[in-house]
Amino acid sequence: MHDSMLKKLEQLQDRIKEIETLLVDSETVKDIEKYTLLNKEFSELKPIVEKFEQYKAILNSISEANEIINSGDQDLKSLAEDELKNYQDMPERLEQELKLMLLPKDSADDGSAFLEIRAGAGGDEASIFAGDLFRMYTRLSERENWNLEVIDIKPSEQGGLKEVVAKLVGKSVFKVLKFESGVHRVQRVPETESQGRVHTSTCTVAILPEIEEVQDINIDKNDLRVDTFRASGAGGQHVNKTDSAVRLTHISSGIVVECQDGRSQHKNKEKALSLLAAKLKQQEIDNQQESIASERKILVGTGDRSEKIRTYNFPQGRMTDHRIKLTQHNLDQIMDGDIKTICDALLAENQLAMLSQLESE
Repeated sequence: MHDSMLKKLEQLQDRIKEIETLLVDSETVKDIEKYTLLNKEFSELKPIVEKFEQYKAILNSISEANEIINSGDQDLKSLAEDELKNYQDMPERLEQELKLMLLPKDSADDGSAFLEIRAGAGGDEASIFAGDLFRMYTRLSERENWNLEVIDIKPSEQGGLKEVVAKLVGKSVFKVLKFESGVHRVQRVPETESQGRVHTSTCTVAILPEIEEVQDINIDKNDLRVDTFRASGAGGQHVNKTDSAVRLTHISSGIVVECQDGRSQHKNKEKALSLLAAKLKQQEIDNQQESIASERKILVGTGDRSEKIRTYNFPQGRMTDHRIKLTQHNLDQIMDGDIKTICDALLAENQLAMLSQLESE
């Protein structure tokens, strides 16, 4: 184990002892906010420290076994050799587990997320593909027991979707889906194609983490224009007799969000504000990553929504994720929401890249 990693783990050991002392201190108990934060930090550090103690115990057992083997005591030597075989691979495995546990955590990983799908190049076929992608994520939500709430939806005349915005509520939604942002490309023969030629169309997908406390994002009321209008369904007909739909325009950034899913204007405004907060936070993160990207190695893709990340080839029944060069030939299952293995592969690749970066620093 590198000295820097050992030092970091020893610091965490000292910190958890310090927290244990603070948590039983009467002054800390009186301060609910401080107590809650310390308790949260303790819960996060405890598994790491326990794993480190397990690692040290194994090293100690290996050292004791080697001492017995080198002592010349023949009665105990064979027992010590057997024990050494059992421990042989454990230090390396535990060290790798500790490295993963020390990787920077994304605070948004455990929470819910917003999903945006927009039809891109390819006309009618692009909007049909947008509908297919929305169904794919809907089926994934059902598989993962997430709750899907439509915030805004704009159907196309061909039965597809020009655009859809939804909120996926559940545990670790953002962690699973965060590498779905980017351009998704479809190659297939449209139903209207008489010559049997394969057409290429695209859709843009964006995944935004939900901001738990919207008030934490500073949105100046003077910088916000609120418009209300009647919600409309397919074909543009009004589905509500009151102006329940809400459009928010953040003037300084130019970001516009709409919500027309519910019948309550108040609830629609609440959902729209939550989406706006997520977009403003993402804009801030994007700006930070631009400067980081110029100095550090990019991990899984750039995260840029203009980056082509995946191709769905229907004639070949193939899906290819271009970032990690992953190809699967089970397109029917994928379009039915069976994409968890793809998401897990992207997450694993990102962790490997982060580990490599951590070790080189």
